[in-house]
Amino acid sequence: MTQPSPQYSHGPSRLGVQVDAGRLWAGGVATAVVAAHIGVVGILVVRGVLDVYVLAPESKGAWESASALQYAGGALIGALLATALMHLLLTTTPRPLLFFGWIMALVAVIAGVWPFTTSADQDAKIATCVLNVVVVVAIWSLVAGSAQRSLTRTPTPYA
Repeated sequence: MTQPSPQYSHGPSRLGVQVDAGRLWAGGVATAVVAAHIGVVGILVVRGVLDVYVLAPESKGAWESASALQYAGGALIGALLATALMHLLLTTTPRPLLFFGWIMALVAVIAGVWPFTTSADQDAKIATCVLNVVVVVAIWSLVAGSAQRSLTRTPTPYA
């Protein structure tokens, strides 16, 4: 006889695989802190050492230099949104890590290509692209790792 496929759940009532939401969100908060720090360090290196500006949207459509606080806040929010997305995928989709990987890969492409759609200097475009992609990849890997560690198998009865 075949064993039923696992179901993803955050509650104890389903058989298969359960999500430890506390562990997932603890990892998500830790990821947010790491992502924010990557943003601050990235801006310090790019602006302070390389004397290149990281781009940020200005309200009137022009581009200005991002502040470390703005960038860190954006990275922090991005990590928390990625954790919420992962939680949703874990509880609703059959292959949550695969879907999360595809979504994050597309976010990385968008974050990397976006600076080249502006009229900013080439060095600012490249610096922003690299920093954006580093932040997205860090969030991607840390949230995916936290998700894997938040899953527990529950006994599945054989029919």
